[in-house]
Amino acid sequence: MLDKAELLLPAGSLVKLKTAILYGADAVYAGTPDMCLRAQSKFSIEELKEGIDFVHQHGKKIYLTLNLFMHNRDVEKLPTFIETLRQLQPDGVLIADPGVFQFVKEHAPELNLFVSTQANICSYQAVKFWQSQGAKLCVLGREVTFEEMKEIREKCPDIMLECFMHGAMCMSYSGRCLISNYLADRSANQGKCAHCCRWHYKLHLRLKDGTIKELTIDENNKDSFEFLLEEEFRPGEYYEVMEDEFGGYMLNSKDMCLMPRLPDLLGSGMDSLKVEGRNKTEYYAAIVARTYRQAIDDWYQNPQTWDYQKYMNDLNTLQNRGYCLGFHDGKLTNISQNYEYTRTLGDWLFAGSIVEWQGDDAIFEVRNYINSGEFIEFLIPNTLENIRLTLSEFEDAQSGEITSKVSAGQSKKIRIRPQHWDRPITEIKQQLPQYVIARKLGVLPQQQAEMLQHKKEEFQVLCDIKK
Repeated sequence: MLDKAELLLPAGSLVKLKTAILYGADAVYAGTPDMCLRAQSKFSIEELKEGIDFVHQHGKKIYLTLNLFMHNRDVEKLPTFIETLRQLQPDGVLIADPGVFQFVKEHAPELNLFVSTQANICSYQAVKFWQSQGAKLCVLGREVTFEEMKEIREKCPDIMLECFMHGAMCMSYSGRCLISNYLADRSANQGKCAHCCRWHYKLHLRLKDGTIKELTIDENNKDSFEFLLEEEFRPGEYYEVMEDEFGGYMLNSKDMCLMPRLPDLLGSGMDSLKVEGRNKTEYYAAIVARTYRQAIDDWYQNPQTWDYQKYMNDLNTLQNRGYCLGFHDGKLTNISQNYEYTRTLGDWLFAGSIVEWQGDDAIFEVRNYINSGEFIEFLIPNTLENIRLTLSEFEDAQSGEITSKVSAGQSKKIRIRPQHWDRPITEIKQQLPQYVIARKLGVLPQQQAEMLQHKKEEFQVLCDIKK
């Protein structure tokens, strides 16, 4: 066991890796498309080398993923993969396939072998098995409850344990899903999930003559009928199939947020607390890393006065599907599902980031539209405080052209001069180094704003339920 729980962030690209470290991650995990369950990974081998050097220079750790489930056609690639890993020298390698685990153990015994969540570890017996095979760390499945987690820790005191703390949930068992294979010919277990569980499925009627008619539900007929499912061995129990103008999303889980249960995780002796989201933006990496870093440090300093509400405002600025507690308190309830919409909603937007300082000028890469007179908010690392800046005009970083508004696209960058800040530039440069993120307020349509507020209220109800 570690003396203090590790905050582990995803690194889907080199910039996201550096952003996560800047904002307080103790460790990051990353992979390349041919080695992991992320076919969309943005890393090249050269960038991974740079990322590993960057992480180690900051005294942090990096774990690489080799967690695909191999078919025969993949086995012949293993020697090359292993040689790459030995050259990169990460702090650990995440593996799910037992055959891959055995191969790496035999051919690269110096590497620390971690067992991925894809291995579905949900009991202390499974942990003991992997420990006997030489695993240094086991990632517990998302399906493990807190009570089970405590028992696993008690019965397995001599191996590091990791659990998920924040991020998207999968409707299947720790990601072991075949829907994507059937509907999109893309294997979720080889990193190509099409997220079919979040698609919009529409109701149709098949008539006796074989013709299929689209069923349109509108204001005139929506209250006239319901569609109900009855399971064979549960007569009299009816499950409503719902669809409205936004669609029908029967398999769409909310996102996990265990901030309200963080004291459970820290008090139980979990070694590593993991955040999901390698395909999310740098803004996501910055917000989650900064918020959980502050929350974790505050709890260790004074657990008696710790209150999760202090940290939820920042987490609520992230685009999300509504938050839930996953399986932490026990079995899932209907509050853990989002039947209303599949897109993520949030009332803040990723405005951009400082990509470099040229003397006393900040070069700011724009990631969303910004209008004259609209404030943007820079997130200061190592604190929950921010710096707001309002610009009346925008100077193109390359051409010097002045405009009254600016939009993202083609790596659009603007130059922010020293006189634009309300404090000495030496202080600004210290507080806002390279890779610092900025956000801006977004404007949601009324209906979406009401949905977002409803999801926040649902989460509050979920958090207040006695365990």
